[in-house]
Amino acid sequence: MTISLRRTAAVAALAALSAALTACGGGTGTPDAGGRARMGASASTSAPATGQSGSPDAAGPSGTPGASATPQPATPQPGAPGRAPTIAPGPNGLTPVFDRAKQRTDKTVALTFDADMTSDQGPRAADGEHFDNPQLISTLRTLKVPSTVFMTGRWAEQYPDQAKSIGTDPNFEIANHSYSHHAFKSPCYGLPALDEAAARADVDRAFEAFRKAGAVNTVPYFRFPGGCYDDQALRAISTAKVTAVQWDVVSGDAFAKDPDAVAEQVLAGVKPGSVVVMHCTRSAAPVTEEAIRKIVPELRKRGYRFVKVSELIGK
Repeated sequence: MTISLRRTAAVAALAALSAALTACGGGTGTPDAGGRARMGASASTSAPATGQSGSPDAAGPSGTPGASATPQPATPQPGAPGRAPTIAPGPNGLTPVFDRAKQRTDKTVALTFDADMTSDQGPRAADGEHFDNPQLISTLRTLKVPSTVFMTGRWAEQYPDQAKSIGTDPNFEIANHSYSHHAFKSPCYGLPALDEAAARADVDRAFEAFRKAGAVNTVPYFRFPGGCYDDQALRAISTAKVTAVQWDVVSGDAFAKDPDAVAEQVLAGVKPGSVVVMHCTRSAAPVTEEAIRKIVPELRKRGYRFVKVSELIGK
C-alpha cells in the first residue's frame, strides 16, 4: 500500500472500532491521552512492593522496574488464576496497569484476542449468531502463535467446550475480560456501568466461569471492557490481585471488512514489546482470522517472535 492508502485504512479501521465498542468492546482504551496506560512495567512477584515510583493518574499508576517474576506452576488448579508474573500494586494499592514492555529491545510481540459476549446475548447466540471464532483458534495453533485470550465469563458459559480447549492448550493463556462486558467506568461507549462492589464481584464471576468450563491455563490479568478505567475502577478491583492489561497497538478488526487494512494497521504499529488488541468474535470481527494469516508471516520475516502477555510481563 502507499502511505496515503495506509493512513486512510488506519483512520477507517479506528472509526469502525470506536463504533463497535458498545456491542463488542476492546476499544481504543481510556478516552484520555490517546486511551492507553502511560507505563510499560516490569514484572514483580504478586506480593505488594514498597518504594514504587510514579503516581496514579486517569490512565493508571506506574509500575515498579527491576523486580523478579513469579513462574507459573506446572499444575495449576482448574479455573484458578495461575501464578503467572504480575506487577506490584501502584501507589495506594491501586491495580497496576501494563500496556507494553517498553524496556524490551528484542523483537517480541503479544497478540491478544478479546472473546466478548454480554450477559444478554444468549438469545442471539441461540438464533445462530457466532460470538466465537474456532477457525481463528485453529489458525493460531497451525501457525504456532502463542496468544493470550481475554475472555468474558459469559463467553465461557456459552462455549464451555471451546473455553476448555483453549484453556488446556499450552499455546494459549486465558485472561479475564469481566463476566458480562459491562463498563467499570462511566461513560464508556454506551456500556451499562457497574458500581464498585459489582465490579469486584464481576471479576470473580468470570474466573469462576473459567473454572467450571475446565480451563487451567488462566492468568491473573484483567482487561477493562472498552478499555475504560480510572483510579476508582483500579481501586475497585485491587483486592482481586490482578494486573490490568491494555495495549499499544489497535488492530481495527472490530466490524472491519478488509483484512488487508487490519493487517496493515497492525504491521505499521508493532514495535518490540508491543501488545496488539484483536477479537475472537466472528459476529463482531469477521476478518480477523484472514488478517492473522497475513500478519504472522510478515512479522516473522521482520524478525519478531510471538509471546503470551505473561512472557512480556515476566521479562
